[in-house]
Amino acid sequence: MAVQSNIETLITVFGGSGFLGRHLVRALAKRGYRIRVAVRRPELAGHLQPLGRVGQIHAVQANVRYSRSVEAAARDADVVINLTGILYERGRQLFDTVQTFGAEAVALAAAAYGARLIHVSALGADENSTSHYAQSKATGENAALAAVPSAVVLRPSIMFGPEDDFFNRFAAMARLLPVLPLIGGGHTRFQPVFVGDVATAIADMVEGKGKAGTTYEFGGPEVRSFKQLMEFVLATIERRRLLLPLPFVLARFKAQFLQFLPKPPLTPDQVELLKSDNVVSAEATREGRTLDAFGIVPTSMETIVPSYLWRFRKTGQFRGRVA
Repeated sequence: MAVQSNIETLITVFGGSGFLGRHLVRALAKRGYRIRVAVRRPELAGHLQPLGRVGQIHAVQANVRYSRSVEAAARDADVVINLTGILYERGRQLFDTVQTFGAEAVALAAAAYGARLIHVSALGADENSTSHYAQSKATGENAALAAVPSAVVLRPSIMFGPEDDFFNRFAAMARLLPVLPLIGGGHTRFQPVFVGDVATAIADMVEGKGKAGTTYEFGGPEVRSFKQLMEFVLATIERRRLLLPLPFVLARFKAQFLQFLPKPPLTPDQVELLKSDNVVSAEATREGRTLDAFGIVPTSMETIVPSYLWRFRKTGQFRGRVA
């Protein structure tokens, strides 16, 4: 009965066709909600339709750089969720326009229609960071909370899952290259979190769990250095590669050229990001602003990542995968 009653609740998910969005839409659909997925190109969001019942998931055009399209997508929604973000800048898709102005536009639209707001940011968001990405994430959070003080803000660490852009990217590099660079010596620490756990927590937020006006930080059960993560990837795909320390200065120099590739493996701004750890803060842990607040036991990367990196193994043999 609870799932059936949720069909009266409309949720607008901005950026719902991306990595986290796909998992979130699936989680919300299983709970019976009506879902409006707001994306720049709805024709490319057809892969979301099979995740729910006929008519349950509907894609609409919206660009967070244009307030009117945002307002139209948020109209009549009970809950608005903002997942939009970019890892590098291209054309008019800039950190400030997407992650600051866009965040404010979504929050103002939610406020205009009296919808609850869930804003997904990222660990490392910091107005004082030397990374423009981190700065824009922080100012986006501030803009969202200024418009909707009761908003729930979520900062996940790097997320892993079958379609992730972290483990898959480095496994692909390891298959082609004899050497993998360890930027800054590979000492930067990460706390990879399973995308399914993050999606479940957001769905719980929709159902009223989580405190209004609170910022949560999500990380997995393991904290690993960049070097340890690369060693994990190599062990998983059963390949031996040289891990070569690359000072930040040299990494930034290389990134000056790599940033112009269609999908750059590294940009100068990402080099700046790697100068700071990407882990849940001691304060968030002490105050219970983590996955524990939702009764979620974080999933280990060792139980998930090997199930989809099998295709990068030298033998090419199937070893199983996540359903």
